[in-house]
Amino acid sequence: MTAELVRGQNHTLPQTRLEIRVSAGSPVVAGATLGDERGTVRGAEWIAHPASHRVPGLEVSRQAAADHRLAVDLDALPAEVHRVTVVLALPMGAGRPVSFGAVAAPFVAVTGLDGTEIATFTLTGLDTESAVSALELYRRQGAWKVRAVGQGYAAGLAGLFADQGVAEAAETAAAIQEAVASGLARSVTPPPRTTEGERVRHPAGPAAAGAQAPAPPVPEAQPAEPLGDSASARTEAPGGGPIDYAHPRRQTSAPPPPPPTAPPAAPGQPARPVAGDATGWSMDERLYNQIWGMFEDLARAVAAYRSAVDFAESRMDQELDRALSDPRNRIGGAGDRAREAARAKRDELTGRAREALERDLAQLAAESAVVEPALPAAYAGWDNPVWHAYRVPMEIPMALRLGDLRLGEAPDLRIPLLVRLPLERGIWIDSGRTASEAAASTTGDQLRGLAVETAVTLAARLLAVYPAGEFSVHVVDPAGSAAGQLSPLVGSGVLAGPPAAGAEGVASVLAHLTRRVDLVQMAIRAGAADALPPDLDTGEHLLIVNDFPHGFDDRAVTQLRYLADEGPSVGVHLLMVADREDARAYGPVLDPLWRSLLRITPVADDHLADPWVGHAWTYEPLRTPQGSRVLEQVLALVAEARRGGRR
Repeated sequence: MTAELVRGQNHTLPQTRLEIRVSAGSPVVAGATLGDERGTVRGAEWIAHPASHRVPGLEVSRQAAADHRLAVDLDALPAEVHRVTVVLALPMGAGRPVSFGAVAAPFVAVTGLDGTEIATFTLTGLDTESAVSALELYRRQGAWKVRAVGQGYAAGLAGLFADQGVAEAAETAAAIQEAVASGLARSVTPPPRTTEGERVRHPAGPAAAGAQAPAPPVPEAQPAEPLGDSASARTEAPGGGPIDYAHPRRQTSAPPPPPPTAPPAAPGQPARPVAGDATGWSMDERLYNQIWGMFEDLARAVAAYRSAVDFAESRMDQELDRALSDPRNRIGGAGDRAREAARAKRDELTGRAREALERDLAQLAAESAVVEPALPAAYAGWDNPVWHAYRVPMEIPMALRLGDLRLGEAPDLRIPLLVRLPLERGIWIDSGRTASEAAASTTGDQLRGLAVETAVTLAARLLAVYPAGEFSVHVVDPAGSAAGQLSPLVGSGVLAGPPAAGAEGVASVLAHLTRRVDLVQMAIRAGAADALPPDLDTGEHLLIVNDFPHGFDDRAVTQLRYLADEGPSVGVHLLMVADREDARAYGPVLDPLWRSLLRITPVADDHLADPWVGHAWTYEPLRTPQGSRVLEQVLALVAEARRGGRR
């Protein structure tokens, strides 16, 4: 039976290999400290946090997230350790909550490796604190127990570490927040939540076959929403139409369950995959939620497999250590038999874990085979036949596909990477050299060319999924180095103007978009839509910037940072093509710019992380099929629709 703890209460732990699950209403940093008999943390090496996620017997997440899983092996802790304290903190940054009083109460559960809950604790009563000691595992008379703590610190991680005796508490806290900021910048968008605050999950996915169950949901008064869902300002355009850059409004009550579209599976057989069997008010929304469910199922299935393999390896090492600690077993047949037995047990556990993973992957592959052909154009790859029947839409879809994601354990299973529309933050296509195998086999010039081609295909997809005339694309190419790659956009006539080149061209485009952001912001704040100039285009705009920072002076850099920060809320979005190393001369002044953008790559690269267990997912950009004219055909239809709207 699960022990539901209150602050100060303790409970005996029946086993030493555990998992600690954290569920919160918004992203939090989860870490742990090791303490001696007096609870003192002897040094930074006794702290597990995103920048150093492993210490002996303990592993934590590598980034801030709404859900965490911490792996604990109490038998593997150093002998001097008598206490393990689970620490939660709010990530720092503009627009983020500054205290736990402003977010839903975090929920912490101690479970066995099979997911069975041992003890739970809800951290209520927090107010101005930005860091908290959630619970502690402590050794008493040879046995381990768990105690609910809930001690908050208004001084944040620095105050918490100082209280535990860390010598350089402030420096350690700052290093952790720096690592968290970098992790948030590369994280993919978390999935949507229902109005009750529970994550919408694929209801019949394969997670139950091998992956462990999710942490219990935490109700919240104002659910955390994915990109584009937060309410943005709204006013009236000069022509009477709304200026609304929020996500298209949806029903506020809970969505209905999906309609039954297939007979139930036979007893003992996996559920038959059906496209659109998640919850939602439309097929668009159901498919979106189903894809996120598949993404989460794959993340958790692989996490369960990796955890099982790690456990098997750890157990083998412990058994070998125990067997060989006796000098009599170090020579002769006894030692060999001990090694063979330990390895056989390791292989048995690993094999069982692999079988469970294969079942999960087979179910997900079957589901993907059904879902992929049913996707609308906004969610589909360029090789999907839906593009051959493309027509300019009448309304904005819920999301857009940016590429595909996969994990090493399932290289052939690809999950679409969807981002909500309208975009809430810009995109940075990294044209620099990365450590990936694909980048290593590509020259620098080829990478830069592929990066611009990726920008062109993304711009084409954005133009294609918006109604005619509601989305405009501007291009800044200071040196004119991307003329060849930009030819599909230029030749089709879909650009708002020719690509801007030279210092004068760059200054003109940036001044135009900066003025638009200023005017719309002032109109929204003052509620004075009639004050907007009649020639102001209140539709959404995308600015493609190639080869940054070449051709940008200090004023242009300042304007670009302004557009990155303020533009998305009023319909101006950035699509940067840049090598960060080329911008080193500006120093750290551009770091906030990079962090504000979603980084993707022109070739396959494992740099994106999920919001649950922090897997490094391999991102692959979308490419048009070799020899296909689908991109040009779609852009021609968009250009024709735009010309028709101007007549």
